[in-house]
Amino acid sequence: MTEKKIIAVVGATGAQGGGLVRALLDDWNGPFAVRALTRNPGSVKAKEFAARGAEVVQADLDDETSLRAAFDGAYGAFVVTNFREELTEEQEALRSRARMERDQAENAARAAEAAGLKHVVWSTLEDTRPHFKFLGSDVPTLGDGYKVPHLDAKNEANASFVSHGVPTTFLETSFFYEMFIYAGLSPRRDPDGRATLTIPMGDSTMALVAAEDIGRTALGIFRAGGRFIGRTVGLAGTHATGEQMAELFAKVLGEPVVYRPLTHDELRNAGFPEARELGNMFQFFTEAADSYVGNRSLDVVRALNPRLRTLEDWLVEHRELLKSAL
Repeated sequence: MTEKKIIAVVGATGAQGGGLVRALLDDWNGPFAVRALTRNPGSVKAKEFAARGAEVVQADLDDETSLRAAFDGAYGAFVVTNFREELTEEQEALRSRARMERDQAENAARAAEAAGLKHVVWSTLEDTRPHFKFLGSDVPTLGDGYKVPHLDAKNEANASFVSHGVPTTFLETSFFYEMFIYAGLSPRRDPDGRATLTIPMGDSTMALVAAEDIGRTALGIFRAGGRFIGRTVGLAGTHATGEQMAELFAKVLGEPVVYRPLTHDELRNAGFPEARELGNMFQFFTEAADSYVGNRSLDVVRALNPRLRTLEDWLVEHRELLKSAL
């Protein structure tokens, strides 16, 4: 029997990496074996993966040596960094989150080069700054010269994989469906009791995806082999305007949903810690919608991932949670 090629999955117990680990384990008759990388092999999720047959290995994106050991003997790797990672006050004081992501990507790229990996899928995003400059948009700068740090810094980190000659596919993700629940962006009742969707997209079309489909699409890219090395793949499961999203929510929730979008300034001034960055992000999504959505072909993604879920599919699956949030 032909020995399976090993895919090392960074962030294996997170949303994106976990999706790929599950996809690889479900594809038990496929060409790949999974090596799940985590800082805590003793976690519940890590133990669950081990019980299903995954090789679980301790590794830390801040420790290049551990990554090099974890990549050794592997065919490829999926690499993702977590801008929202919980950090201690001491860690926050040492470097910005954007710098953390750039440093971690550099560590991963150096380790991939040293291990001689044949294919890396790097989970990344666009740099918003050229778009805002081209459009002449006046949006606040938020530290280190970034407009939307968790997008801009990931895009800057692409250069690490290029400069180290790592055979890489750049997988540009999208707004997660899960944000409707975990970021409280699903419809809420207004003072008159009407279910109201306030996501700040104006009349523009938005690209969205289920977090689980990132891993499934990454598996499709690995299966496609060299065809996608050196290429950028834009990821989405649905393209929809705010009005269309409201209609989907209404269909699933069983009551009318009104679309009354916040303005970007209203979101930036909302007062919670990430408000200014999210306001800038949604302004980018709105103003650069044609290129952002245009770079995320549903046909291309569906060819790589036939199980791709639409927003409606996801809403139906999470109906009760969404109803309880109203």
